[in-house]
Amino acid sequence: MPYKEPKIEKLFYSIGEVARMFNVNTSLIRFWEKEFDIIKPKKNKKGNRLFTREDIDNFHIIYHLVKERGMTLKGAQKKMSENKDDAIHNLDIIQSLHNIRKMLVEIKDEMDH
Repeated sequence: MPYKEPKIEKLFYSIGEVARMFNVNTSLIRFWEKEFDIIKPKKNKKGNRLFTREDIDNFHIIYHLVKERGMTLKGAQKKMSENKDDAIHNLDIIQSLHNIRKMLVEIKDEMDH
């Protein structure tokens, strides 16, 4: 079995890194931080925000609800407070379907060549 380099994951991400992950402005990240109490970045001595993997996972859910499903902020806030597990489950299903689609497209491309 070939050696696989272990995936190293950072403990903290800057606001710029988080914004790039979702292809949004840092101002939107700060705005969502204020609007959603589940986003609780640490701050270093300079006051820079340091986001954890859990914060990023929560941003992913918020992004899905607001940007992909078109919910209002109030609707997304309600969904996150009342039934976050359902939102996570739906997001997991959608991500699985995207991964399956990507795999099928790759197989099709290989067959076409």
